Amino acid sequence: MKNKIAILLLLSVVMGASAQNSREDKGFEISKNLEIFANVYKNLHLNYVDDVDPGKTMKVAIDAMLASMDPYTNYYAESDMEDVKLQVLGQYGGIGSLIHQEGDSIYIAEPYQGLPADKAGVRIGDRIVAVNGESTKGRTNADVSTAMRGQAGTNVTLRLERNGSEFDVTITRAEIRLPNVSYSGMVDGQIGYVRLDEFTQDAAKNVRDAFKALKKENPEMKGFILDLRGNGGGLMNEAVDIVNIWVKSGELVVETKGKVASKNMKSRTRMAPEDLDIPLVVLINGNSASASEIVSGSLQDLDRAVIIGDRSYGKGLVQNILPMPYNSQMKVTVSKYFIPSGRCIQAIDYKNRDANGRATKVPDSLKTAFQTRNGRTVYDGFGIEPDVEVEHETSSLLSVALYNRFHFFNYAKKFAAEHQSIPSPSEFQITDEIWQDFVSYLSDKTYEYTTYTENIISDLRKVADEENYMDNLKQQIDLLEKTYKEAKKEDLNRNRKEISELLADAILLHYYYRKGCIEASLSFDPDVKKAVEVLGNPIEYQKILSGK
Repeated sequence: MKNKIAILLLLSVVMGASAQNSREDKGFEISKNLEIFANVYKNLHLNYVDDVDPGKTMKVAIDAMLASMDPYTNYYAESDMEDVKLQVLGQYGGIGSLIHQEGDSIYIAEPYQGLPADKAGVRIGDRIVAVNGESTKGRTNADVSTAMRGQAGTNVTLRLERNGSEFDVTITRAEIRLPNVSYSGMVDGQIGYVRLDEFTQDAAKNVRDAFKALKKENPEMKGFILDLRGNGGGLMNEAVDIVNIWVKSGELVVETKGKVASKNMKSRTRMAPEDLDIPLVVLINGNSASASEIVSGSLQDLDRAVIIGDRSYGKGLVQNILPMPYNSQMKVTVSKYFIPSGRCIQAIDYKNRDANGRATKVPDSLKTAFQTRNGRTVYDGFGIEPDVEVEHETSSLLSVALYNRFHFFNYAKKFAAEHQSIPSPSEFQITDEIWQDFVSYLSDKTYEYTTYTENIISDLRKVADEENYMDNLKQQIDLLEKTYKEAKKEDLNRNRKEISELLADAILLHYYYRKGCIEASLSFDPDVKKAVEVLGNPIEYQKILSGK
């Protein structure tokens, strides 16, 4: 016994000394490399042939260093604080509009409803000729966006061009706070629906308020859909409080674990829930990340909701924002989060990289099985896998070409100038008359696109030529190519359903803003349709959650 104690004491001393030596070694390495860096910069400043911009050079060095960590660890100079406010709070100082670049011109892509640009009469499709007297010609989207932003209460003057006429409009900037709940309403008469775009400040309150309002207005509501598709995350506490709407107080939602043990924490629901019984569906896709995965993953682990859609992004990392000198800030990945079953859904291993320096995915061999409360098997390491996966049709190459050439945008602008009003979002459709007008509009427009079939025919021609079969096959290949080109002329009608949906979205934006576009899309959205189907079948709903 004494020998064992002596050995343990010796090991303790050796390990303590080893840890101390390790800390000293790292401390020395840090000091050494900081000294090297300082000397590199000093000699660059003293000897480089051109002047060196200290702020720009240091920013490049810091960004390169942080890029070797993960995409979420970033440094923000004082001039970037508006971006930080937009990420964390969903707000910034500006006029409240989206813009896009088409060639050398910048256009208003969408003024947000009720915000300064909208109130000042700015419309979708207005070309921004100048900002505060400075021409936008040749300037980038980012340049113009930066010029329009500024301190709340200050003015910015835009020279706009609309229908061939130019005019000035002066707009008073405001603290623009983007709504995190972009739409709430009923689907199929008996199913509530809320779309949450970001987990910014008050997201949980806004979701809770929308849910309560729908229940009050629709006492026979039989189910509820929370749409987190495209939601890249945000504040973790908002995610916990959203789960709390449908889960009792005291439930573990997420646990964080990192290097600094004192910062590790378990986050539990802490308020009275709104409804513990209503059937619940959460929609996710490949762009649902972070806080979206905490909500969908914890509700899945607790068997409180059916998850529908596509596998989520797989971001199980937590960031803190740390104050830095001279009003700068640093966002640092400090821990990983684990949801109630014990799994971490982080899908990318940023510590290990391939030969090209790219971070690698967590290999299947390292994935571990976990159990939900009802005993269903779920896995870590690759995002949240939906309980019901929905197949989605890929966008046609023609639709992509029309979108990238801004033909939907420009036709909608023309349409809005010619039509004072249209039916409500739920009733508006692309009629045969509108469709034929759009086809006519495209008749003198370019929107080149190369299909896979064209590539195959081209490759066949090359291979036949290389293998000396062209003399025998030229006539057949020419006929095949001619037949294909005739068939390609029908691509517009062949893809009419998909193109009509995109065209309707572009038109509705002019009359009913983003809310109207979402409302109209619910009638043909495959994920929403599947959610309504599952919620309308209580037996199937319970079967999914029980895993039987």
